[in-house]
Amino acid sequence: MESKKLGFLMVGISLIFAFFLVDYINIMNEESEKLGCNAAEGCVEVSSGLDMSHAAFGFFGFMLALGFYFLFFNKTEQKIFDRLEDEKVRQVEEERFSIILKALDEYEKRVMQIVKEQDGITQNTLKLRANMSKAKLSYILMELERRGLVSRVRKGKTLEVHLKV
Repeated sequence: MESKKLGFLMVGISLIFAFFLVDYINIMNEESEKLGCNAAEGCVEVSSGLDMSHAAFGFFGFMLALGFYFLFFNKTEQKIFDRLEDEKVRQVEEERFSIILKALDEYEKRVMQIVKEQDGITQNTLKLRANMSKAKLSYILMELERRGLVSRVRKGKTLEVHLKV
């Protein structure tokens, strides 16, 4: 939420700047009235000072608008943090999954990877994708279920396989 702090700071600075700017313009107007400004030499200085004050008002407007932008409209910082957090969680899950795979044999690895790709895959589809017999797949799934890595849920006449990790 650094952008909110920055927004408050920008708005505060621009309001203080505006106060001094209005005071400066009032002083210049009073001096202009004292000199009775026509084409006198002192009037040229007052006139150039007033011109500078107009540029300062532009700067004030920019600062104020930027402050309000940071306060109310800038959400990119939070989106970046969210994306980084999601990426970190995904990497941790990937590392955890790869560690689990190291403890499995080749058939179990193949089944786990397929189930990870398509969570909720039916046992019949898994049998085809893993290129295994029904008995072999049933044994592997029973072993993975016993270890707490997958769960099988009844769906019609077949079972759906879900990762538990």
